[in-house]
Amino acid sequence: MIDSHAHLDSPRYAEDRDAMLARAYEAGVRTILSIGIGEGPDTMHQAVDLARTYAGKPGVPKIYASAGIHPHEAQLAGDPAYCRLDTLLQQPEVLACGEIGLDYYYDNSPRDVQKQAFSRQMEIAAARRKPIIIHCRPSDNSTNAWDDTLAMLASEWKPTGLGGILHCFTGKWTHAKQAMDLGFLLSFTGNITYPKAQPIRDVLAQVPLERVLIETDAPFLAPVPHRGKRNEPAFVSEVAARLAEVKNVPVEEAAFTITQNFHRFFGTENAS
Repeated sequence: MIDSHAHLDSPRYAEDRDAMLARAYEAGVRTILSIGIGEGPDTMHQAVDLARTYAGKPGVPKIYASAGIHPHEAQLAGDPAYCRLDTLLQQPEVLACGEIGLDYYYDNSPRDVQKQAFSRQMEIAAARRKPIIIHCRPSDNSTNAWDDTLAMLASEWKPTGLGGILHCFTGKWTHAKQAMDLGFLLSFTGNITYPKAQPIRDVLAQVPLERVLIETDAPFLAPVPHRGKRNEPAFVSEVAARLAEVKNVPVEEAAFTITQNFHRFFGTENAS
């Protein structure tokens, strides 16, 4: 299995990161994409550092990295941060730019500033020929962030032909279809196991398995039966099991197909 989105550099793993990664390996997780947003632009290099620290070590998953400025910290972006991002996207461990996008739920940065940072990062990613990982969260009972995100992707990103991933997908089927038409994979996380998440499961049921990824978003969004606890990559097996149930396929088939989706999209090799 693959965990396509985890924040391995979280301080919540400071005391047991080695053991946490060993548990992931024991649970069948062979690859993790460590998301490089850090605690803001000054620390988005930490995911790359972890990928290098654990490279070649037995008994832990293969770790790749991303780099990006989260919409929460968009107001901290400036030329030094964008230069740092450009440098990180040139590193061999870095597969993608992200997570980037729009968050209208918390509005930690003004929306116009979020859009500016989103556009600038798409420009940098396009120049380095890296796909993008999208964070999108609308305000309550609205699709505003989805509508704005997909409009920006259609106008500014589609011409690159690079595609990307919609992380922790929670949109409607119309959003899913638009995203797939733009060359994106949809990634589902532990919230598909929650009782009130039937609308997300209904969308998942319609998405072709070949366009799906799974993730933990660890240390957040722990799946049932771990809900309320610190999440970790080993728990991606619970996401795989619920997804297989929704898609009405054996969990082994779902895990194999999703793993192939990841490696095919990024041009990486299966880890043994």
